[in-house]
Amino acid sequence: MENKYNFSGMREENGFFSEGSSRIPEIDFNLHSGEFVLRGKSIPENAAKVYEPLLEVIARYVKSPRAVTNFRLNLEYFNSASLIWFAKIARALSRAEREDSVLFIHIYLDIEDYESMELDEIKDVVCSLVDNIGKAKVSVGIKIYGINDKNKVLKETTILT
Repeated sequence: MENKYNFSGMREENGFFSEGSSRIPEIDFNLHSGEFVLRGKSIPENAAKVYEPLLEVIARYVKSPRAVTNFRLNLEYFNSASLIWFAKIARALSRAEREDSVLFIHIYLDIEDYESMELDEIKDVVCSLVDNIGKAKVSVGIKIYGINDKNKVLKETTILT
């Protein structure tokens, strides 16, 4: 039986990686490429235990970021506690100390959910992320993708903030 309270990832000079579990997403934060990916499900018992160490990784990254940073939320399901931490991660990434840099937040949705959503509903999906960013030091763009069961992008929408 999986220990739902145990979270361990591998911190490296180039970032942070954890394979994830049925309750915790795969985490692949690569400082070298500027790719910050969460994939799977995010329903941890203690979201702070999972996501707080990632803010330390991001604090190192924002001192010398890439020109383009990508924060990818490719999640089948997440709880409200996780969403709060996603917003904190987005805010931390938006504080990059490079004037000409861009942060793209990528949100992947099942194509059926994507197609059934109106533009206002799509904006609601990202409101908690964007509203929490506040005054960003970088340009921020949101990309929302409709994907099939094989993770292939079928449609996309871009929102610039």
